[in-house]
Amino acid sequence: MSFVSRVTRQLTAFLLVLSSSSLVAQQHLITPNDIETLQQRIDTAVAGDTLLFSKGVYPTHLVIKKTLHLKGQEGAVLDGGETGNVIHVYAPDVEIQGFTIQNSGKNLTDMNAGIFVEAKAARVFIHENFFRYNLFGIWLDSSHYAKIYNNQVEGTINIRSQDRGNGIHLFNVRHAEVFNNEVWHTRDGIYIDTSNQNKLHGNFLRDLRYGIHYMYSNNNEVINNRTKNTRTGYALMQSHHLTVMNNSSEADANYGILMNFITYSRLHNNHVTRTLQGRSPSGGEQAIIGAEGKALFVYNSVFNELKGNIFSHSDIGVHLTAGSENNKIYTNGFVNNVTQVKYVANNTQEWSLNEQGNYWSDYLGWDRDSNNIGDVAYEPNDAVDKLLWRYPSARLLMHSPAVKTLRWVQRQFPVLRPAGVKDSYPLMRLPQPIKQKEGTS
Repeated sequence: MSFVSRVTRQLTAFLLVLSSSSLVAQQHLITPNDIETLQQRIDTAVAGDTLLFSKGVYPTHLVIKKTLHLKGQEGAVLDGGETGNVIHVYAPDVEIQGFTIQNSGKNLTDMNAGIFVEAKAARVFIHENFFRYNLFGIWLDSSHYAKIYNNQVEGTINIRSQDRGNGIHLFNVRHAEVFNNEVWHTRDGIYIDTSNQNKLHGNFLRDLRYGIHYMYSNNNEVINNRTKNTRTGYALMQSHHLTVMNNSSEADANYGILMNFITYSRLHNNHVTRTLQGRSPSGGEQAIIGAEGKALFVYNSVFNELKGNIFSHSDIGVHLTAGSENNKIYTNGFVNNVTQVKYVANNTQEWSLNEQGNYWSDYLGWDRDSNNIGDVAYEPNDAVDKLLWRYPSARLLMHSPAVKTLRWVQRQFPVLRPAGVKDSYPLMRLPQPIKQKEGTS
């Protein structure tokens, strides 16, 4: 066979393959009239096909066992009839876009969800959907490399908070990206359990128990998220090497940021304001009776770096307890909190680094050399504070001559002052947000 003939045959074969492959991936229009045969049409579709759902309500439970793109036109509603999962995904590379997905079952044991994604369904794309009245909005079960973005997830407000599911639930998930979603009236907004190397960026989480809830999850990013009217904005628990940056917490009742057994993590440029108790956020959440709102609560967490954060207008700026020492805390702003620091321990902690301390709105020192560093150290607590924390009923004597005399004696004779937090280089001005180097987070 001549060279020209061989080239001609190979080129012809290539064109045939290219032509046939272009015919494989097709788009199929689905209408509400197809509801009786909907699952059959999904089962007989070729991997790579797009199923375009027109406007209408589809009472259904879809099972996806091959790579498909499900796309809803405006007004396309998938309704689970309050049983099971509305969509159950078993195949990789599935994309689900543009639907209202509603009324899953309400069985917490069965983990009913608007979309439930199995372990072998890697690289799922879920975006631009509206989830409502489901138990869980989206549940990823060991599914890696998922992208979940631009969704809205609304829970069921007439169910008790503890009986609801979470908006977006990740279990044993790696390399997921969850961004630009809005979640409200579920139990927790985004819950992450035993999941590493994930990114949560730009989500808005409101009217919940916890906005973002971490358990046993390491090397994750939490960046540019916003929480409002939750019981706890960011509940970070039993995890290490977290990057928590540029997030905001507004009007979260108990804690803005809670750190429980967190190690080797960075909290930079977060802004927590109005963490105030004595109120009930919307959605039926109840504040803890007799407690104080804490912008930051640090429990048994060590070897972390906190810088560039602002904790403001809260009952307590930061509460440290249970051995939360050996942390780097500097260039933060503590602004107009009723109590700036609550630290119940017997060790001295220096809250500055390289002669850079923190800004304290109630600092009464001076700066004679105009270098933006106070000439007198700031010590937020004294023996009277610790006495009142231990015996709250003693607050009746707060403004008595005896208490004022005790505080005067401590100022005049510092040797009588108990060990606690000390900022040797308090800043005179609120620090500007820390600029990150290009390509870092």
